[in-house]
Amino acid sequence: MVLRRMVHWRKALVIALPGLWILGVVVWEYYGSHGIEVVQLLAAAPAIACAGSGRRQCVVLSCACALVTLVPFGPADGVDLGVRLGTCGTILCVAAAGYPVTHRRRRLVADLERAREIAAAAQRVLLRPLPPRIDGMTLASGHLSVSEGALVGGDLYEVLATSYGVRVLMGDVRGHGFPAIATVAAVLGSFREAAHHEAGLADVLRRLERALHRHLGEWPAELPAEHLPPSGTGETGEAGETGEGRPAGEEFVTVLLLEVRPDGVVMALNCGHPWPYRISGGPGRRRARAAAVADGDPMPPLGLFPLPAELPVARITRLHPGDALVLHTDGAEDARDAAGAFFPLARVLGEAAAHNPPLVPAAVIEHVQTALLRHTGGRLSDDIALLVLRNDRQRATVPSSPARLARTGRPCS
Repeated sequence: MVLRRMVHWRKALVIALPGLWILGVVVWEYYGSHGIEVVQLLAAAPAIACAGSGRRQCVVLSCACALVTLVPFGPADGVDLGVRLGTCGTILCVAAAGYPVTHRRRRLVADLERAREIAAAAQRVLLRPLPPRIDGMTLASGHLSVSEGALVGGDLYEVLATSYGVRVLMGDVRGHGFPAIATVAAVLGSFREAAHHEAGLADVLRRLERALHRHLGEWPAELPAEHLPPSGTGETGEAGETGEGRPAGEEFVTVLLLEVRPDGVVMALNCGHPWPYRISGGPGRRRARAAAVADGDPMPPLGLFPLPAELPVARITRLHPGDALVLHTDGAEDARDAAGAFFPLARVLGEAAAHNPPLVPAAVIEHVQTALLRHTGGRLSDDIALLVLRNDRQRATVPSSPARLARTGRPCS
């Protein structure tokens, strides 16, 4: 709401700027020193209108107002007639030149707005908005891009409900902005297909690796024969280069694959990506707290080396009802302020959990993004993606045993 008001007042000021300029020149001329003639400055009014609002009506109106102010107001007016005539001619020339320029400018602005709408629609299809709830979990996501006007950069994320559990992908393509979008599309498209058809996380990751190599036109010799494309497809470039002429190994993607099972157990495969944070905020907990979830060193990012024969799928944590998992890209922890201090993500997550009881994923995203922009002064050096998943599933009840009922008179829970 505050931002909208600021934009509204800014537009109003731009429209009123030519009139304020004319008023200032007139006041200076009639009440200032008589030894200085500033009436020639009225010729700048149409140019200001052209550069400001870009409306032809505003240019014509400012030209008319400037001409009217040149009319003599009594014998006290001491401006030379030649100066008046020269100023009038200058105003007319500026207005005549600015009138067609404003038409072209407004047409270019309209084309730019349409291009932005098309780009925004395409980017929303690529990195589509997540549903607020999926399979008993509440979701929220946020993204800050370095490229102005870009909704998608080098970061990618997706959450899917499958027959194997809720599967989550968080990744970061080398580089940022528009050049990385093609790689993002290749990895996301492969995940959305593989997550539903592959029974194990390891198989999903191998599908992502093959999709990345197909996109880059790079097929390492170490890959098994069944993973290589048929001969004559033209997908293999020269030795040591991708199909697009880039050096092999220049492109890579960090990937974090998670599988949240119905009982809250979280399985993970990590290829060079930051480990997530777990926020304990369920019922009965006096104070919510954020702690990093780590299970050893991650594997190298996809694209640098072939995946090993055995992939270390690990159980990293278990989400109880009310607990949340926070996934992020390295841009969040690597963000620095003017003094070079890193962004304290763990502390900010703890503050967000403490200030928003019960834990609301959308509020956590907003709190972290606000703190990030405040910490960096709005000058980001890398794309930043955030994803929060809160477990809203009810705790499963264990069938009561006859011995416990006879001993306590209460069923197990």
